[in-house]
Amino acid sequence: MKERSPSGLTSAEAARGRSGRREDGESATERSERSTLLRDNGVYAAIVVLLVYNFGFTENFATLANLNTQLVQVAPVLIVALGMALVIGTEGVDLSVGSVMAIAAAILPLYLGYGLVPAIGLALVAGLLCGAVNGTLVAVVGIQPIVATLALLVGGRGLALVLADGQLKDIRNQELLDLGAGKALGIPYVVLIAAVLAVLVFLLVRYTTFGRQLVAVGGNRSASALAGLPVRRVLMTTYLLSGVLAAIAGVVATARLTASDPSAIGNLFELSAITAVVVGGTPLSGGRVRILGTVAGALLMQLITATLIKHNLPDSTAQIVQAAIIVLAVYLQRSRSGGGS
Repeated sequence: MKERSPSGLTSAEAARGRSGRREDGESATERSERSTLLRDNGVYAAIVVLLVYNFGFTENFATLANLNTQLVQVAPVLIVALGMALVIGTEGVDLSVGSVMAIAAAILPLYLGYGLVPAIGLALVAGLLCGAVNGTLVAVVGIQPIVATLALLVGGRGLALVLADGQLKDIRNQELLDLGAGKALGIPYVVLIAAVLAVLVFLLVRYTTFGRQLVAVGGNRSASALAGLPVRRVLMTTYLLSGVLAAIAGVVATARLTASDPSAIGNLFELSAITAVVVGGTPLSGGRVRILGTVAGALLMQLITATLIKHNLPDSTAQIVQAAIIVLAVYLQRSRSGGGS
């Protein structure tokens, strides 16, 4: 007679059951590893696929002029996305970045008569003040980030229009025009600015105490406070950085367009920045900041738009595709946790 276990199964049946559970466990582990690999590296794979497609099927894509064009167009979005990645890393969001860009653009022509450096300096101070307002509302008053920054999204655009008298103003300062159109070693200045800022923000997140504190606060704000971390200071600094980076993007966008147009500059940039950050792998739940992923996310969105336009598809199609990518990225992140850059 076969020996049966207390559950009524023979020893062989019980062994097969245990083996099956082990196999199921192993397959579940493999599925988890594949999902993690896709979440962490999917954006890079997508860029490679798009590049290969465009090199083979898009006319005049593999040219230096086109490369410069794509990088120049994505530079302002990337600069804003760097600040957005920091904010999202704290489990927040900054909807005001587009309006901050508009404010910076409106301030520039008012003070260019005093020189380029003072004008840019005042534009950056304006971004710093906007970040201080957001940071105070979030860190001190305790208002939800989406509500706090939504107020400046609306009010900031109105302020920019008031500063500009509701008018587009041409830029005639040659130094600023050179900033928008000039090159160093064949690389546009605006691309160099974006690249330098990306490196600096990466180093900030990866190698500084502030970066570690930011990730900790985003992972668990209450536990961070109990551990003695300066939660309010971290949040305030994060929104200050986001405001300054948005102001830099506003200066760059103005230099590129050779005009200050507060009604258009920065329009919907908050959505483009959030898209780049989320597609790049930074979870909306906070506790993790992926700067390299953010750079890749911004490049991917630019490549998608450029590919569709070069194949005579309307902008509306590009927006639909980007929306689908956002939904997919958020779906893949639904179980993500943990921190690091």
